[in-house]
Amino acid sequence: MDGDSPRPPRRPEREGSYNYDIESMDGSGAGGVPPWRPQNGSSEALLRYDDGGGAGDRGSTYEPLLRKRTMNTTSQIAIVGANVCPIESLDYEVVENDLFKQDWRSRKKKQIFQYVVLKWSLVLLIGLLTGVVGFFNNLAVENIAGLKLLRTSDLMLEGRYIKAFFVYGGCNLVLAASAAAICAYIAPAAAGSGIPEVKAYLNGVDAYSILAPSTLFVKIFGSILGVSAGFVLGKEGPMVHTGACIANLLGQGGSRKYHLTCNWLRYFKNDRDRRDLITCGSAAGVAAAFRAPVGGVLFALEEAASWWRSALLWRTFFTTAVVAVVLRGLIEFCRSGKCGLFGQGGLIMFDLSSTVATYSTPDLIVIIVLGIIGGIFGGLFNFLLDKILRVYSIINERGAPFKILLTITISVITSMCSYGLPWLAACTRCPVDAVEQCPTVGRSGNYKNFQCPPGYYNDLASLFFNTNDDAIRNLFSNGTATEFRMSSLFIFFTAIYCLGLVTYGVAVPSGLFIPVILAGATYGRIVGTLLGSISDLDPGLFALLGAASFLGGTMRMTVSVCVILLELTNDLPMLPLVMLVLLISKTIADNFNKGVYDQIVVMKGLPFMEAHAEPYMRHLVAGDVVSGPLITLSGVEKVGNIVHALRITGHNGFPVVDEPPITETPELVGLVTRSHLLVLLNSKNFMKGRVKTSGSFVLRRFGAFDFAKPGSGKGLKIEDLDFTDEEMEMYVDLHPITNTSPYTVVETMSLAKAAILFRELGLRHLLVVPKAPDRPPIVGILTRHDFMPEHIHSLFPNLNPHKYHSASMAG
Repeated sequence: MDGDSPRPPRRPEREGSYNYDIESMDGSGAGGVPPWRPQNGSSEALLRYDDGGGAGDRGSTYEPLLRKRTMNTTSQIAIVGANVCPIESLDYEVVENDLFKQDWRSRKKKQIFQYVVLKWSLVLLIGLLTGVVGFFNNLAVENIAGLKLLRTSDLMLEGRYIKAFFVYGGCNLVLAASAAAICAYIAPAAAGSGIPEVKAYLNGVDAYSILAPSTLFVKIFGSILGVSAGFVLGKEGPMVHTGACIANLLGQGGSRKYHLTCNWLRYFKNDRDRRDLITCGSAAGVAAAFRAPVGGVLFALEEAASWWRSALLWRTFFTTAVVAVVLRGLIEFCRSGKCGLFGQGGLIMFDLSSTVATYSTPDLIVIIVLGIIGGIFGGLFNFLLDKILRVYSIINERGAPFKILLTITISVITSMCSYGLPWLAACTRCPVDAVEQCPTVGRSGNYKNFQCPPGYYNDLASLFFNTNDDAIRNLFSNGTATEFRMSSLFIFFTAIYCLGLVTYGVAVPSGLFIPVILAGATYGRIVGTLLGSISDLDPGLFALLGAASFLGGTMRMTVSVCVILLELTNDLPMLPLVMLVLLISKTIADNFNKGVYDQIVVMKGLPFMEAHAEPYMRHLVAGDVVSGPLITLSGVEKVGNIVHALRITGHNGFPVVDEPPITETPELVGLVTRSHLLVLLNSKNFMKGRVKTSGSFVLRRFGAFDFAKPGSGKGLKIEDLDFTDEEMEMYVDLHPITNTSPYTVVETMSLAKAAILFRELGLRHLLVVPKAPDRPPIVGILTRHDFMPEHIHSLFPNLNPHKYHSASMAG
């Protein structure tokens, strides 16, 4: 294709073009074309364009998901809990300046050993705390929801059906309103599953407060209240976000805001180590949700993490093993009846190992049908969810009261469906060979009495009038071929499919795993019943395969979902069939749209870097997408110039160029970050003349940890610093804090190769240098924003990314 299609013409330079000032909101850097100082001396134009936080008069077009606004996934703002917030990139590159080199030279074996021990101790703590939180969530949900269902059942046994509905619906309403209130007013970022945000963070995108302590608090208690309220959602997805929040809180040394700090965790005050800890936290969340330690490791590898290495595999595996041990110990403690209603329900585990899975060639036909249905339903689910979330954004952007009102509305609809629809089902006589009591006395079980006379049960109530975990357990149960009527399964599938769509997006922590498993298991039983004449598999196994097909169709995960389901069911002989149905459903669904979490990342406006470069990037070079003006600093720079650059821009990276008389010709020294400049300016150790020093004062005055990245919202800001007129005319030597080995590419490098380099190394800034030696030493800086399709399309309107994408797919 490269040889057939000429490279698009280089766009003309536009006078007064300040594209990179949009990066002031992202804080990712400054880029441009020579000269090194602002063109035409137009600092006033820069300031005017940056006014209002960096978006200028174009800010309204950079708000994704909101009403009457143009979608743009390259935005430097994102939707977090339906609130617009600025986002920044994370810097996983090691900053090799003089301070860093001195710190590593001075480290003794004792300090290195302490660092290694602390790292393993932290992952141990992440596993312990995530396991305890996961158990606490289940304990609270089972008791709150159990008491609600028991009280309603008692009233129904007395024939007081109207009062039973008001008790049931009233409890759901109070729980839902409470969950929405704490989420809307305390931590809007806690809404939803949180998996897209964690995935974006591990890709290098940091949105405000997504891992804050307040988000952790609301995630835990909001999830408990939301699941207890009877919503068609799960607590399993939010557990991934919870584990990541716990890891972030430990990794940054606690929280100064809430007076929870630990100075001995200073070794981890960098994005790279926090990234590894948060990866372990996300894996621990899956392990705590499903009691699937190996599935948690594979989930982090397949879906969450963008960078992986063998050392991280060991630590992640250790973390999930700790979670498994903690959960097993706590469950054993509860077997004695000390945990209230927690026991049979909660911490979902469906043991299908007693069912002998013998399958033959005709069974494969049913498997293929299930895979195709799962792919179609999954693609449709993602399409409809996209549309519904856009509608919800119109409501949610109006403020917290509207978020709560929307949640209450969905709660009322859910209560009416779960209480009203079972009345459509006919009563069924209890089987004479029933293994458990029929009708069921209590909150869980396969044989709910509901409105039926003694000796009969309501099969639809057994699915609706239970917790979601118990409903899945009923669908997965073996030896129950005649327990559920086809009409009841059709009603339940339709209701769960629709309720799952309208529930995700309200202002409560909500996961998609459980609704998807519920719907998939239901149509799995339907298909198994319809095609039972050509297959000998148990209906419970059909439910398992249906759940796998729907998970593959919506989330597009294969290996991790396969292992999670096998760990859930303890049914290893089903491995080949689960693998086959997952591959078929994912292949079918990929023809329609992306996975659900990938879609949500785009809708939220998070600039996610894919592992591969887009085909149209092969027709561009790095120099095509950098734009001016480029702001650089001298190796020995006037304080006033630095302060002015920091005030008029939000850039987080500035190239440092030595100029005469320090050097004979302009020479690129490296890159200095905003946070390092602020720490150095705050010390106010300035010089009267422009003379390059040895940097000995900086090396004596500061340690590497003085320039370490602080936690959320703790760093210095230029507004916090004040300088006299005399100080503004003095100079400061930037060489000791300049990263002298930044990654650079020549301006003629293919943009596709630059994108792969940027993503694989986890960069925040990629310097573009000229090909000709007689030009200024730097052309510009590539940041995450420059690789986004919308940005490239804005520079080259005649370039059709979809055309090249279609051509590559056809080839």
